[in-house]
Amino acid sequence: MSNQTPILTVNEVTKTFPGVVALDKVSFDIRPGEVHALVGENGAGKSTLMKVLAGLYKADAGEIIYQGKAVEIASPLDARHQGILLIHQELSLSPELSVAENIFLGAWPTNRFGVLRKSKLNKDAQSALTALGADFGPSVRLGTLSIAKQQMVEIARANAFEANVVIFDEPTASLTDTEKDLLFATIRDLRDRGVGIVYISHKMDEIFDLTDRITVLRDGQVQGTVQTEESDVGQITQMMIGRELETFFHRAKSTLGSEVLRVEGLTNTRHFRDVSLSVRQGEVLGLYGLVGAGRSELVETIFGVRTMDAGEIYWQGEPTGRLTPRKATDLGMALVPESRKEQGLVLGQGGRANISLPHPNMFSRATVMNVAAEMRVFDTYKKQLEIKTTGPEQALSDLSGGNQQKFVLAKWLCADPKLIILDEPTRGIDIGSKSAIHELIAGLAENGLAVIVISSEMPEVLGVSHRILTMSEGRMVGQFSGDEMTEKNLIEAVSHRADGVLASV
Repeated sequence: MSNQTPILTVNEVTKTFPGVVALDKVSFDIRPGEVHALVGENGAGKSTLMKVLAGLYKADAGEIIYQGKAVEIASPLDARHQGILLIHQELSLSPELSVAENIFLGAWPTNRFGVLRKSKLNKDAQSALTALGADFGPSVRLGTLSIAKQQMVEIARANAFEANVVIFDEPTASLTDTEKDLLFATIRDLRDRGVGIVYISHKMDEIFDLTDRITVLRDGQVQGTVQTEESDVGQITQMMIGRELETFFHRAKSTLGSEVLRVEGLTNTRHFRDVSLSVRQGEVLGLYGLVGAGRSELVETIFGVRTMDAGEIYWQGEPTGRLTPRKATDLGMALVPESRKEQGLVLGQGGRANISLPHPNMFSRATVMNVAAEMRVFDTYKKQLEIKTTGPEQALSDLSGGNQQKFVLAKWLCADPKLIILDEPTRGIDIGSKSAIHELIAGLAENGLAVIVISSEMPEVLGVSHRILTMSEGRMVGQFSGDEMTEKNLIEAVSHRADGVLASV
């Protein structure tokens, strides 16, 4: 790790929002040629601090020293011109523009008459994409790419600009393992070229594999900075949450009851074929597979979001026919989707409105919303799930990812479902909040709910599930329970699909 003078130093920066002190006299520095992790629970202030450095927010107090001089960063474009680049957790791209136009957004090359130099734009963009190992070109319209590939376009900006400081905010949230390896190679290359890297992530394996130093934030205050090689997960976790995390995973201690859901031969020809499964009262059923295996598409078809082309769905032993989301909800199903921002919430509205949104019959009288009933439910789940918000009308776009996810859970739990499907329920959530959600899953099962959990994190699906089904290339390829639930068995099942598949599981 470099011991040079910091390239960027934050001195006692404070930032407040209505009712919330997001940053409280925070001091932090970045050295050339190092990867510096910034960690903390959701709402600790990590993204706020980085947005101050990137010109998205203006600090209320404190100073920023950049390359030895006090500076004011007026806007993201100003930050970029100075050599500070933020790679956002949430994509900040335009789907209607080309890949090249997105990479150089705000800095397109033009001739002296102001006309776009498209050939130079595409050539420079191709260089950035090649460095990442991307398998798509600069002229492709961004909106035609998967979320993972759009994330790669965001990351390509780091190669496209000669930045001195690059901030990665949860960059691997939508990437496959192969794409992660390419990203880490890019980060190490930037580090070796003397760039100062800030790396924000909830994934401790990434933090300890990639970084030189770790700074911990809690409730907007710095808890300390440590050398990565001199620390461990236990120390960092205790600094983050203010206590030791005794048990990370919670498997429900429940007695399994009658069958709630059964699907037989379910097929959506574009995404999966001939899938059969069942789940019982009090059971946590895990679904594991690589990206593109068809897991999300399967549960979306069960819930009626996608059309089934063949097969049968049975609810408490009775065939349902083709389902719609409304019919599924009325039966007692709930689906917490993979992407909370695009599929789970109306970010411009507050928690009260989001919780009641899928349940007009519960919260309305003769088409008039019963605000008192909404408030009672809002207060109940704000307390039960320990949601940090200033009030029922605070826009959810202002909240951390963990608190947003809790509102997605609240809007379905309030309807007292019999089956809840959780698609990547802890993606982008800090270690403390993850443990709380694992405990919640166990509690739901122990209260008699049937639970289906989709997770790309193998320790998570192993830790919370009573039984695990594995999927590969749109097929169900394995079923494991008890001592059979091991990392080795799951990896072999999803990596080396046999010619034969399970006819019934």
